Amino acid sequence: MNRPVRILGLDPGLTHTGWGLIDSAGSHLRYIAAGAISTSSGEELAHRLVQIHNALSNLIGEWTPDEAAVEHTYVNKNPAAALKLGQARGIALLAPALAGLPVAEYQAMEVKRAVVGTGHADKIQVQDMVKRLLPGAVLKRADAADALAIAICHAHHRGTRALLARLAQA
Repeated sequence: MNRPVRILGLDPGLTHTGWGLIDSAGSHLRYIAAGAISTSSGEELAHRLVQIHNALSNLIGEWTPDEAAVEHTYVNKNPAAALKLGQARGIALLAPALAGLPVAEYQAMEVKRAVVGTGHADKIQVQDMVKRLLPGAVLKRADAADALAIAICHAHHRGTRALLARLAQA
């Protein structure tokens, strides 16, 4: 049997960036760890982004994932909030890329479809399925459950992505 692939799922947010680690071997998924990186809204934006970057870099160094997956942000009605979220998302893309990890991106509906079976699932349905798919998962925050869902989505799609990349090179 091949060595499992360790996947880091990231649910970007400026206040809470969820992270989740799973091992994927074929169709078998195993929970490793999950949590959230939290910053204070009273601090300067630049300092908050540095906190997220440093925490992600430390996580990557400690858990040595092979690949990362990040959720696309949705359109926000508040332009200032959308811009800040986009900056946090940029850090979530940058940290694993700087560590040399391949980084995949998924839309929220794609994640929900991969985990629950429908793109219109609510957060409770996603959390319930994450618990079923990853027995023993510790979900203290919804952000961590979302990050694990992103990792699960990537585990389901990575074989297809690899095949398409090989076909494109042929």
